[in-house]
Amino acid sequence: MMDAVAPPDAVTFDFRTLSARDRYKLMIGTVVPRPIALVTTVNPEGLINAAPFSFFNCLSADPPILALGVENHPDMSFKDTALNIRLTEVFTVNIVSHAIAEAMHVCAVPFGSGHDELQAAGLTAMPGTLVASPWIKEAPAAFECRRHVTLEVGKSRQIILGEIVFAHYHHDVIDVERMRIDPAKLDTIARLGGNTCSTIRDRFEMPTPTLAEFEAGLEPDKLQSS
Repeated sequence: MMDAVAPPDAVTFDFRTLSARDRYKLMIGTVVPRPIALVTTVNPEGLINAAPFSFFNCLSADPPILALGVENHPDMSFKDTALNIRLTEVFTVNIVSHAIAEAMHVCAVPFGSGHDELQAAGLTAMPGTLVASPWIKEAPAAFECRRHVTLEVGKSRQIILGEIVFAHYHHDVIDVERMRIDPAKLDTIARLGGNTCSTIRDRFEMPTPTLAEFEAGLEPDKLQSS
């Protein structure tokens, strides 16, 4: 292995020596923006739970797999989301638009187990089509998922992979003929570090050049957009 010599003005950290809290702060402040999943689940008695997670992303299209990082309570007991998925094998990821950002934030309040976060947030639960967990009417998009696999990462966290089996969209969000999502209509928010969030309203196009275009030295505005 090559000897690593940091530039004199670099700030470096050996993650092996950091506390879990410091590692968390560095990671969430650096890996940004992160999409927010407002996850709805039900327990075996049918009680609905909703909670937001920003340790979330899509990993595969074939099969269609989403990933959630769900942390346990400080006493290592499961949070309602993790427990419900473990017991029912299903969950629904609702995409958070700017319009429902405050409602999502209400769902993050540490209510007691069995409290209906959707009702407290003024959101509407709609019956799932293929899974027991509901989707949220006000969300611009929602993915019904079946648990694919759960990875136990240490004693405090699970990485839950879910296979998308059904999707719901607001009619103005998607061009069905082209299967294209309008990001302006989706109008999602993202998580930054700490309590800071952002929108996706400042956008720009950046087509990837072909090898021929790169070798020809074409300027970005001359590239063919796919």
